[in-house]
Amino acid sequence: MKSIITTLVAAVLLWQPCNAKPQSDVKIGKQNITVSNGRMTPEALWAMGRIGGYAASPDGSKVVYQVGYYSVKHNRSHHVLCCMNADGSGKQLLTKGDNSETDGAWLDSETIAFLTDGEIWTMKTDGSGRQQISKTGGKVEGFKLSPDGKKAIILKSIPFHEVIKENPQDLPLATGRLVTDLMYRHWDHYVETVQHPFVLDLQSGRMTDILEGEPYECPMEPFGGVEQLDWSTDSRQIAYTCRKKTGTAYSISTDSDIFLYDLSTGKTRNLCKPEGYVAPVCDPSKTLRNQAVNAPDNLKNNPGYDQNPQFSPDGKYIAWLSMERDGYESDVNRLCVYELATGDKRYLATSFDSNVDDFCWSDNKKDALFYFIGVWHATENLYSINWKGEVKQLTSYTADFGSLKMLGDGKRIVAERHSYMESADLYLLTPNSKNPAKTTIQQVTFENKHIFDQLAKGSVEQRWVTTTDGKQMLYWVIQPPHFDATKKYPTLLFCEGGPQSPVSQFWSYRWNFMIMASQGYVIVAPNRHGLPGFGKEWCEEISGDWTGQCMRDYLTAIDDACANLPYVDKDHLGAVGASFGGFSVYYLAGHHEKRFKCFIAHDGAFNLESMYTDTEEVFFSNWEYDDAYWNKDRTANASRTYDNSPHRFVDKWDTPILCIHGEKDYRIVYNQGMGAFNSARLRGIPAELLIFPDENHWVLKPQNGILWQRTYFNWLDRWLKP
Repeated sequence: MKSIITTLVAAVLLWQPCNAKPQSDVKIGKQNITVSNGRMTPEALWAMGRIGGYAASPDGSKVVYQVGYYSVKHNRSHHVLCCMNADGSGKQLLTKGDNSETDGAWLDSETIAFLTDGEIWTMKTDGSGRQQISKTGGKVEGFKLSPDGKKAIILKSIPFHEVIKENPQDLPLATGRLVTDLMYRHWDHYVETVQHPFVLDLQSGRMTDILEGEPYECPMEPFGGVEQLDWSTDSRQIAYTCRKKTGTAYSISTDSDIFLYDLSTGKTRNLCKPEGYVAPVCDPSKTLRNQAVNAPDNLKNNPGYDQNPQFSPDGKYIAWLSMERDGYESDVNRLCVYELATGDKRYLATSFDSNVDDFCWSDNKKDALFYFIGVWHATENLYSINWKGEVKQLTSYTADFGSLKMLGDGKRIVAERHSYMESADLYLLTPNSKNPAKTTIQQVTFENKHIFDQLAKGSVEQRWVTTTDGKQMLYWVIQPPHFDATKKYPTLLFCEGGPQSPVSQFWSYRWNFMIMASQGYVIVAPNRHGLPGFGKEWCEEISGDWTGQCMRDYLTAIDDACANLPYVDKDHLGAVGASFGGFSVYYLAGHHEKRFKCFIAHDGAFNLESMYTDTEEVFFSNWEYDDAYWNKDRTANASRTYDNSPHRFVDKWDTPILCIHGEKDYRIVYNQGMGAFNSARLRGIPAELLIFPDENHWVLKPQNGILWQRTYFNWLDRWLKP
């Protein structure tokens, strides 16, 4: 379930949609909150501005960026645009009205395009001279301007009735849905529309649907945006990402491709597969790992995820992120380079035994063809790579970098950075591949400085421990502010989601380590088996073994902390986690042997047989479990998975547990949380259920977010603070 929590967006996943409209005329801006005793509170966390997308002007002199502000009182968000010089000077707030303004981009070096009320507008760099340049009736959901400034790709939803039939017109009030195939709902909504990319001529207003007549989505659900499309440098072609499947075929597959659309002819060609390619027939109730689609002779046809194309500055190449195997969302993200003249494909960064999470082209082909970010040993840093595939690490911060944007000079990069103790801000990087030690980084935004200046920070350190299979595991220890090593502190074991999501230096507005430490807790956060950043073998050992080595790793980490960190109060331990982390909590509840005094599970899987048929992305369960539970010939891994489902060990539960779930969570359906809570209460175990009728796999609304934090800490304080 890696698509739920990824490294690149760990700091921003809790934002509202970027084009969210205000629900009243109350303006929301930067909040001057006062913090008492230097202690982070839920209210302080929600008062922080959240930096979103950003873009550099063509001449590299300026950057436009987006900030989201949230009102707990009004229970909504407001998004604004700001502009500054590339070095951080000359900051200006461009959005002065009540409507959110988002998706800042550059029409030219003096003109900013942006989205408001579902239309594209332009303005000067000081916010003046506003003009509406699209007229779609408020239908624009995202856009990308062509390099020549004459056209734009716009994302717009169209009706989709491939799997949910349209109701009869004479029954306009009917609420029923006639479902005929799988993928009838995705993430948090029923699939009755899909996005298509249209080419908008900014002069005539004429729009052309790139996928005219095709029942597919572009960009891909549930998180794809305009980064999944790109213009050629001459504005004559568009590269786009698409998984051209529907129904059951869509639900079991991760096979998306890069397509090239020619504006002059209207023709499209697939850059990943030969013309006439037909995918092998697959059994939808079994993992694709050993089926024909992943046979060695078919891997050359790019059967896995291929996405996020970028044309080279000279227009001769397209690069994109590419996973090798179909059905495996957490396969290694490779960097694929396609030569347009010859059709040759090369995979770079293969010597980097982790994922390429984001990249940008360089204009220095000799020393650095690309710059990219990737996680290694639990931090997300900057690397360079040349044509020979030689990788150099350019930064070594105990922090995570987010997406990269090359400035117009081709030499400097704007990147977002965050850590356990720092919310996201923008930084200006000047990479030096010849001498990485001379790579410079300069912070250029200080969005929440007025809040952080009032806060006392905790400390963060790494520890390594030998696992039960004789390997080395890194785990983070986060200590409270004003830490006193002579005292005892209640301690939390953090169980990560994914399951293949790194425990790197993320900043979250829910699972926030700074606020946990500020409330007086030590946090132990293991990089257990199954996480990227420690090699492919380490990452892949979890598939088919959810309750084996990774669970022993959790106990190894907390046992090591109890034995070797005298400030850890071993008599007051809790275990917490979400998604796969919630599953981990439910499993540990039946196997912890009295270690923990309380548990918290958010959106966790409880009954894996039910989970198999409840979840919408079947490819995930197939890859992780191997087989449907009803298959009589299921593998040993599959049998072990179902035999060790947490619900089978409720008879061993003996510890208070808080279960949290969203009713709009279609990835892990809310019956999982209710089942765990009901089981605990029927066993006579103290338990609470926090259920959100209007939240999905995350908690997005401000008042729900505050309720989540208060409930979370009330539960921990009740059981862990004597």
